[in-house]
Amino acid sequence: MLTTCPERPETDVTCPTLLHRPRAEESERSRLGTLLAGLRDGEDGRSQFARFVAVGAVSSLLYAVLFVALDGIGDQPANLVGAVGSTLLANELHRRLTFHAGGRVGWFTAQWEGGGLAAVGLVATSLALAGLDELAGVTSWEVQVLLIGAVTGAIGLCRFAALRAWVFTTRTLRGG
Repeated sequence: MLTTCPERPETDVTCPTLLHRPRAEESERSRLGTLLAGLRDGEDGRSQFARFVAVGAVSSLLYAVLFVALDGIGDQPANLVGAVGSTLLANELHRRLTFHAGGRVGWFTAQWEGGGLAAVGLVATSLALAGLDELAGVTSWEVQVLLIGAVTGAIGLCRFAALRAWVFTTRTLRGG
């Protein structure tokens, strides 16, 4: 049998604190919303890294599509076109989304400095493809894309640190 709360006779509850307790699903939605807002808006390293990985996935998908579509012209030219296309997209997304630097860093600066860092990746993937050709001969595009993904992932970690510290830094540089 429910008793009426003396403070609120119009409600049938046993404890007044139950009137103010959020429902479990609202609490979960609230936590998820807070987490997503933190990932979207946060300036800490974890939030930036999560956005960096998401941008990397999108630009890697573009790379893979270009590489597979152009593989008929050779794996090195397809690698070059895929790297240039995905780098242009990634640098812009990093500027706007990952590091929220749209107001601090212009498009050309982001492409120039970020592209310079990506050139290291292009050299590494080109060397990896050449090494694969030398060791295994003709391989499928799936093996080539997996190799490039592994090399790009390792370089991506270094690139994140460099972009965060150098290209999209929020610190002001002091002349000395």
